[in-house]
Amino acid sequence: MDKESIWNRNLVLLLTGRMVSDLGSSVQMMIMPLVLIDMGGTATVIGLFSFFYLAPMLFIYPFAGVIGDRLNRKRIMITSDLISAVIALSLAGLAYGGRLSIPALLGLQVVLGMMYGFFDPATKGMIPELVIRENLGQANSLVATLRILAGLLAPLIAVTIYIRYGVGILFLANGVSFLLSAISEGFIVYHFKAREAGFDRSSVFQDLKSGAAYIAGNRQIRTMSLYFLVIFMMIQPIFAVALPLLFRTKLSYPDGYYGLMQMVLLLGALLGSLGVGPASKRIRLSTILVTGSGTMAFSMLAFSLIAMPAVLSFLGNDSPGYYMLICATLFLLYCSIMMITIPVQTIIQKQTDEAFMSRVFSLVGLISKGGMPLGALIYGLTLDLFEIHRVLLGGSLLVLMTVVFFVTSLQFPGETKGSA
Repeated sequence: MDKESIWNRNLVLLLTGRMVSDLGSSVQMMIMPLVLIDMGGTATVIGLFSFFYLAPMLFIYPFAGVIGDRLNRKRIMITSDLISAVIALSLAGLAYGGRLSIPALLGLQVVLGMMYGFFDPATKGMIPELVIRENLGQANSLVATLRILAGLLAPLIAVTIYIRYGVGILFLANGVSFLLSAISEGFIVYHFKAREAGFDRSSVFQDLKSGAAYIAGNRQIRTMSLYFLVIFMMIQPIFAVALPLLFRTKLSYPDGYYGLMQMVLLLGALLGSLGVGPASKRIRLSTILVTGSGTMAFSMLAFSLIAMPAVLSFLGNDSPGYYMLICATLFLLYCSIMMITIPVQTIIQKQTDEAFMSRVFSLVGLISKGGMPLGALIYGLTLDLFEIHRVLLGGSLLVLMTVVFFVTSLQFPGETKGSA
C-alpha cells in the first residue's frame, strides 16, 4: 500500500465509496423536511425527524468506537452500508406500496442513525492508516470536499425527482448508493491488526473509560468538544428545521429555488474545504479555527436579522434581492463551518495514538454532537411557539457568547504552521 501519495489506491476507493453513498443520502435527507411538511408535519415533527436520526447515532458512538478499535474497520464500514441499503430500500417499498407514513419514517430513521454511528468512527479511524501523517490535513480536506460535491448535485436531483416522480425513487436511489459504497470499500486492501479480543461488559467499559481518560488528559480536545456541543446544538437545526420552515411558510419562491439554495450553501462549504487543505500547510490551524469561528458567529447573526418581518416586508418575500441576500449569508455560514470542522478533525488525529483512534473519535463525536438532537427538539418546539426570527436571534446570541469564550480560552502552545 503506497501511503506516501495522497492519491493512493486505497484512499481513492474509500473516497469513491463515501461520495456515492453521500450523494444518495444527501438526495434523501435534503428533501425530507419538505416531504414531512407536505405530509402534514409541523416544526415539531421535523425536529423529531432530526432527533430520531441523531440520538441513536450518538448513543451508539462510544460502543462503536470500542468495536472500531478491536475489529476490522473495513468490515464495519461494509456491514453498516449494507444494513443502511436494506432500510432505504424498505422505505422505497413502503412509498411505492402507498404505506409510507410519518411514524414509519421516524422509526426507520432510528436504524439509519445507528448504522452511521458505527460507520463514522470506523471511517475516521481508518484514514490515518491509509495516508502518511503529513498528508492527513489534505486527506480530511478531500473527504470533506467530495462530500460537498455530492451535496452540490443532490438538491437539484432531489427537487426535480420529487416534483416529477415522488419520494419513492429517492429512497430507491439511496439504497443503491449504499450498495455501491459497500462494493467500493470491499476492494480496499487493509491489513487488520488484531487488538484485544472479547466483548464482556467489563472490558467494554474499561475501553470506554480509557478513551475518556485520554480525552480528559488533552486540554485541546476536551475544550473543542465542549465548544462544539453548543455550536452544533445551535447551528445544525438551522439547516434541518428552521430553513425549510422559513422557505415553506414565509417565502413565496417555487420549490426549485429551495434546491438552488441548498446548492449555494454547499458551494460555501466547498470553498471552505478547498481552502483549508492548502492553507493548513502555511497557516497555523488555530488561526484557521479562530477565523472560522468569528465568521460563523457573524453570519448566523446576519441570518437572524434577515429573517425579521421588517426585512422581509421591505425587500419582498419573493424578490430576487432577498433571495440573493439570504443565499449569500448562508453561503458564508457554511464556509465558516468547514473552516472549523476540518482543523478540529486534523488536530485530534495528529494528537491521538492509532490504538485509541476510533474510541477517541466516537467519544469526541458523542460530546461535540451531543447537543444536536436536543437542539433539533428545542428548535422544533420553539418554532411552533415563537416567530422564526426570534428563535434565530436567541440562537445567534448564544453562539456569539460561546465563540468569545472559546477564542479567549483555547491555547496551542508550541504550535507551528500546519500543526497543532
